[in-house]
Amino acid sequence: MRIGISGWRYAPWRGDFYPSGLPQRRELEYAAERFGSIEINGTFYALQRPSSFLRWRDETPDGFVFAVKGGRFVTHMKRLVDVDDALANFFASGVLALGPKLGPVLWQLPPTLAFEPERLGAFLTSLPASTREAAALAARHTDKVREDRVWTEIDADRPIRYALEVRHPSFADEEAAALLRRLDVALVVADTAGRFPFLTEATTDFVYVRLHGDTELYASGYTPEALDEWAARIRGWRSEGRDVYVYFDNDIKGYAPWDALELQRRV
Repeated sequence: MRIGISGWRYAPWRGDFYPSGLPQRRELEYAAERFGSIEINGTFYALQRPSSFLRWRDETPDGFVFAVKGGRFVTHMKRLVDVDDALANFFASGVLALGPKLGPVLWQLPPTLAFEPERLGAFLTSLPASTREAAALAARHTDKVREDRVWTEIDADRPIRYALEVRHPSFADEEAAALLRRLDVALVVADTAGRFPFLTEATTDFVYVRLHGDTELYASGYTPEALDEWAARIRGWRSEGRDVYVYFDNDIKGYAPWDALELQRRV
């Protein structure tokens, strides 16, 4: 079980969650001392550099795990179609430099992308199942990733876990859950203040939870009663033998790290 935050570099957190005077370069180190996992969000917006992944790996303690958010170029622009080059570039950009600290890879679909079994199945099937497969895919990167910014090394061959966050109501269908079960992909449990589907079916051996705010998207904090309910859900998933990853994304008003600490205390 790992509870953490989605991203860590937020100006409003300085002087609140982060002590006044803490250098920005030490914010990840500070957060990683308090949480067992953090979601890397910058990978959603642009390809990062191997030097960044190496620095993040080195600034976090042994046993720490990063979740990595897949690029929106794949999900929002290419819409999961004809993405071989984009996936190669994503994995070549340094993701594998995290080594044993590479946790689940998250793919977030846009609200306009409905459930299409063939499209989704083809995409999920194309994802590398292990770091060795990912390195082989990364070696086929395009010129979009310069050679001096490529990382294709692995320290060991490990399985890669995937999670899918959906936002179209058509995914509230047993066929969608069955497809994810068959392909061993976690259906993200996303709390979005009622804006997007709230789906709680576990489809693999781990559960991936994103808490964006239960009354105001990205902005509202969680009450003690709400945190109690989430703690009970987590204990239920754990009793089934599933690993659980939880990330708070209600960061606009600085609630995320405090809510994560409170949820950790409860479970």
